[in-house]
Amino acid sequence: MATALIGAGLLMPNPVSSAGRLLAAGFVLARHDALLPREAAHLAPSSLRGPAAVLRTLAGGARARGRPGERLGRAFEALGPAAIKLGQLMSTRADIFGGQFADDLGRLKDRLPPFPMAMAMAEVEAGLERPLASLYASFEPPVAAASLAQAHPAVLHDGRRVAVKVLRPGIERRVAADIGAMLLGARLAERFAVPLRRLEPLAAATAVARSLALELDLRLEAAAASELGEVMAKDGHMHAPVVVWEGVAKRMLTLEWAQGMPLSRPESLEQPGLDRPALANHVTRGFLTQAMDHGVFHADLHEGNLFVSAPARLEAVDYGIIGRIGPAERRFLAEILYGFLRRDYHRVAEVHFEAGYVPADQDIATFAQALRAVGEPIFGRPASEVSMGRLLGQLFEITGLFGMHLRPELVLLQKTMVAVEGVARRIDPGHDIWVAAQPVVERWMRRELSPARRVQDLAERALRIAERLARLVEAPHPPAVVVERRASGVAWAGLVAGLLALALAMEQVLR
Repeated sequence: MATALIGAGLLMPNPVSSAGRLLAAGFVLARHDALLPREAAHLAPSSLRGPAAVLRTLAGGARARGRPGERLGRAFEALGPAAIKLGQLMSTRADIFGGQFADDLGRLKDRLPPFPMAMAMAEVEAGLERPLASLYASFEPPVAAASLAQAHPAVLHDGRRVAVKVLRPGIERRVAADIGAMLLGARLAERFAVPLRRLEPLAAATAVARSLALELDLRLEAAAASELGEVMAKDGHMHAPVVVWEGVAKRMLTLEWAQGMPLSRPESLEQPGLDRPALANHVTRGFLTQAMDHGVFHADLHEGNLFVSAPARLEAVDYGIIGRIGPAERRFLAEILYGFLRRDYHRVAEVHFEAGYVPADQDIATFAQALRAVGEPIFGRPASEVSMGRLLGQLFEITGLFGMHLRPELVLLQKTMVAVEGVARRIDPGHDIWVAAQPVVERWMRRELSPARRVQDLAERALRIAERLARLVEAPHPPAVVVERRASGVAWAGLVAGLLALALAMEQVLR
C-alpha cells in the first residue's frame, strides 16, 4: 500500500505521526459519540465499556444528538477527505451496517471554505506550465469548494465558458497523513477487536486509500468524463461536459460549462417548457443504459451533480466516482430484473446458481421461495411506493442467508440506483421506475440472450480455443514430442475449425 501511495505522489508519514493523528481522530469520534456509540455500548467487552464512557464524557459526546449514522457522518465531515471517503464507502454497505445507518452516512457533506484565489491561479499556471492568460480570457472566483478541490468559472479565448477544478495546495500531504492513521487504526482493529474482523477494516481502509490516490490525479477524472461522454452520446439520455484537454494536468481539470440549472436548486424544475416525466425517464434510463449496455456508469448521480434544461436535457458533472460491471454481472442484473418483472422467481433463482453467486449445495426451490418473499409484496402497489433499488437491497439481504457473498460493484450499482430513484421521483412524483426500466432491460435481453448472440459467443469461444491450440503447436518441444503434439493439435484444430464454421453458418441462418 505504501508503494502505491508513493507512486501516486503521496508520502506515507512515520508511525509516530500516524499514531498521533489516530489519537486525535479518536477524540473527534468520541466528541460526536461515534467511537463506541451509546446504543452499541452493551455489545462491547466489559473491559472497554468503562473507558469508553469516561472518554465520551470528557470529550462531550454525551451531549451529541441524532442517530448513530448521523453522528458518525458529522464526525467524518470534521475529520476531512479520507474519513469522508470512508463514510461514502460504508454507506454502500447496507447489507452490513443496516439501511438506516447507511442512509444517514449517505448524506455526508463535503463542503469547505475556498482557498485564496491567488493560490488557485498559481496552481493552474503550474499545471499549464505557462501563464494562465495564455488559455483563459478570464478566470473567476470559486463557486464551490470541497475537501479535495474547488471549482472556478472561466472563459476561453474562443468564447467558451468553462469550469476549472483545482486541487487544494498541499492536499496530498494531508491525505497521506489521514491514510496513514486510518491504516494503523484498521490494523489495530483487526488485531485486537475480534468482532470487527468480519467488517474487514483493513480492506476498507485500503480501498479508501486507493480511491483517494486516484482522485488526486485529475487527469484520470478527465479520462472518465471523456469515456462516459462517449457512452452517453450513443443513447442521448444524458450528456457530459466536453473535456478541454489543453487545460488538464495532474492537479487541474478544465471542462466546458454545464448547460442548464443544477437540480439541487428548487427553481430548476420550474423552468418554462420543462417536460418533467421525460426528464425523469432520462435519469432512470440513462443510468441503466450506461450500466447494462456499456458496463460503466456515473456512480455519484445526486441532485448537485445533475443540470437540467428544457425540454428534457440532462447533463451530469463530477466524474470522480465511476462504477464498472463486467458482462457476467450485467447479465445477472438484467435477468433478475426481468425475472422480477415477470414474477418468474424460479428463473431468478436459477440465474443466481448459474452465475455461481449462491453455493451449489443450497436448495434452488427454497431459494426461489425466499425470492418470492421479496418480490410478491411489490405487486399491486402504486409505482411510487415500489423502489427497485431497495428491492435489490432486500434481495442482497436474502441471498446472504444462502451464503452469497456480494461483489462490491453490485453493491455500488444498487446504491446508485437508490439515488437515481430518489432523483427521478423528485422530478416526477408519479415516475414508474419499472415502466422506465422495462424497454432497457428487454432490449438487453433480446440482444444478449438471443439465439444469434449465443451462436456468436460460441464462435468467439471456438476462435479463442483455436488460437490457444495454435500457440501450443508452435511452442518449442523436444523432437520426439513435436510430431505427436502437432498431430494432436491438428486434430483439435480441425475439430474447432469445423465447430467455428458450423457456428458461423448457424448465425447467418438465425439473422
